[in-house]
Amino acid sequence: MKLLFKSLYRKRRKNESFTKYLMWLIHLWLGLLSGIIVLIMCLTGCLYAFKNQIIDLINRDKVYISSVHKQAKSPDSIQLELSEQNKQLTSLLIPDEKGKSYVIGYRENGLDKSAYYNQYTGRILGQADTSANHFFEVVLDIHRNLMMGNAGRQIVGAGVLVFCILLLSGLILWLPKKLKFLKQGLTVMLKAKFQRMNYDLHNTLGFYTFLMLFFMAVTGLYVTYPWMKNAIIVSLGGTSIDHISEDKGEDDAFGGLFEDMLQKQDEKKDLKNTAIASIDNILQSADQYLPYTAVTSIELPNKENPRFVVTKTNRHNFLGMMLPDEVTFDKTGAFKTKELFSDKPLNKQFTSLAKPLHTGEIMGLPSIILYFIVSLIGCSLPVTGFLIWWHRFKKLK
Repeated sequence: MKLLFKSLYRKRRKNESFTKYLMWLIHLWLGLLSGIIVLIMCLTGCLYAFKNQIIDLINRDKVYISSVHKQAKSPDSIQLELSEQNKQLTSLLIPDEKGKSYVIGYRENGLDKSAYYNQYTGRILGQADTSANHFFEVVLDIHRNLMMGNAGRQIVGAGVLVFCILLLSGLILWLPKKLKFLKQGLTVMLKAKFQRMNYDLHNTLGFYTFLMLFFMAVTGLYVTYPWMKNAIIVSLGGTSIDHISEDKGEDDAFGGLFEDMLQKQDEKKDLKNTAIASIDNILQSADQYLPYTAVTSIELPNKENPRFVVTKTNRHNFLGMMLPDEVTFDKTGAFKTKELFSDKPLNKQFTSLAKPLHTGEIMGLPSIILYFIVSLIGCSLPVTGFLIWWHRFKKLK
């Protein structure tokens, strides 16, 4: 036991600043305490990263179709064919690739269903194979709360908070005293002895992934802790969620929602017996307000929402990020609202993208691969850090 305590402490070295000495102690103690949690979080993040790609792979016979020398059926034709089969079309997802099938939502015998649909042959290809869903649900449950409910959620939150401190203290420890030592902190000596190589892997890879791991941790805390959500929203120019109801200004969120709800109620009454507009015309109108090609989804009017809602995933930006733009029309096809992602205030932009920013889906497959690699390095940091401490502990025997 004496050796254990001795391995967790050392005297301050000559010419070592008090800040670095303190950071060394904090980094060691917190690293050993939270290592398992950090390892689990990063590992489950790695496993969950390719969920959508794996599901598409499992359903590849339904997702990927042949489009050679064929004209895709119009949404109106699809709706008509489904109605002849006693199926009421409720939504439609149109990919931006010709070789991928549509995803239709429909109501049949009082039940809401969704299925892949071949837009060239008019054949329903079947519902998605959900055999992999249970595995990913378990992975997500472990990632969120260690499968321990709210208690596990708090443990994970505390572990991620500690991880943020570890990253910051690690960065301070990495900073070289002199510029001539910079190269040493940026390279891994692969031909060195194991202990030296292990130290370089921990030190150098930790530096290279610092920003992304810190960002992933903060966005994870945003989901877990209301105080972190509050801090981020306020720092980005938003109103505190604790006092938002007291804000009676022009930008009152609740006032806007209430007014929108009243408008929709009026539409339901006034247009109750009015013929519904053509889906083809709605999509053509949407293209005038959102004039670019993209993955497009359209939701048809229903009991809860009397409007057509057309959403396009806008990737026409410098980084190719997937940013949602939305336009709505009433039952007759009259334009109602337009909401561009670029017009939203910064705090609302972050709120709408918090999940894809945390998971890496924000730029599609390239960012998912990057997040996977960074998460994999994140898995290695507790391991290499433990080995550094273990070597120190063994030397004291």
